[in-house]
Amino acid sequence: MPQLIDGKKISAEIKDELKEKVQNLKDDGVSICLAVIQVGNDPASSIYVNNKKKACAYVGIESLAYELPEETTQRELLDLVEKLNADDRVNGILVQLPLPGHIDADVVIRAISPDKDVDGFHPESMGRLCIGEEGFVSCTPAGVIQLLKRSGIEIAGKECVVIGRSNIVGKPMSILLLRENGTVTVAHSRTRNLKEVAKRADILVVAIGKPKYITSDYIKDRAVVIDVGMHRNAENKLCGDVDFENVKDKVSAITPVPGGVGPMTIAMLMYNCVRAAIK
Repeated sequence: MPQLIDGKKISAEIKDELKEKVQNLKDDGVSICLAVIQVGNDPASSIYVNNKKKACAYVGIESLAYELPEETTQRELLDLVEKLNADDRVNGILVQLPLPGHIDADVVIRAISPDKDVDGFHPESMGRLCIGEEGFVSCTPAGVIQLLKRSGIEIAGKECVVIGRSNIVGKPMSILLLRENGTVTVAHSRTRNLKEVAKRADILVVAIGKPKYITSDYIKDRAVVIDVGMHRNAENKLCGDVDFENVKDKVSAITPVPGGVGPMTIAMLMYNCVRAAIK
């Protein structure tokens, strides 16, 4: 059996460490506050927002919830973001995606102060990451790095392949692996001979957005596989981009879905909020 990389356990460890840090900051008179904005009542978004509120409560971070109706205009949303940017009590601002179709998410993300961009989506945050400056890192890729490190998996010198090139996962993931001295290839839907490219990987990170797409044909023997995907199958059960049952006997370590990468995203959001307060 491969090593199962337990995201629930590792995220709980991180939250416990942060809880202690937050208490120490409170003892020094520093409070931490995250503002969470949701527009409309998308069911998946509501679950994510609720989980973020629970994590804040556990760690000791105050959360301000702004649940706006679907018909909220872009201008109204931008006005709220500007107000929160100017509020010294608020350390982090998170606008839950996706937004309704009449609102341009890119405009809203750019409106958030880079110093409060705890999601790590602002172009300035991405730029800082690219050139190696201090800044907020997108939570899911940051969580993947923590999963690897805290599971005793060496990144330096390894052949790393990232399948997916989104701004939220694929691109920042590749830069973080480079930062850890991995040798990185970014593959995507237009990559020729994807199986051959993927089979070079000592560490394969899959964020392709297609359920159970990656089978054992894509996997090198004893590779480490990180599955960022999250889908519902025909039986309404959660599954990832990797066909877990098909690949598990070929790998040395793998993240399950659920219970792998998912819990880490919220843990790293809490980490970014604490960093925002310290800054």
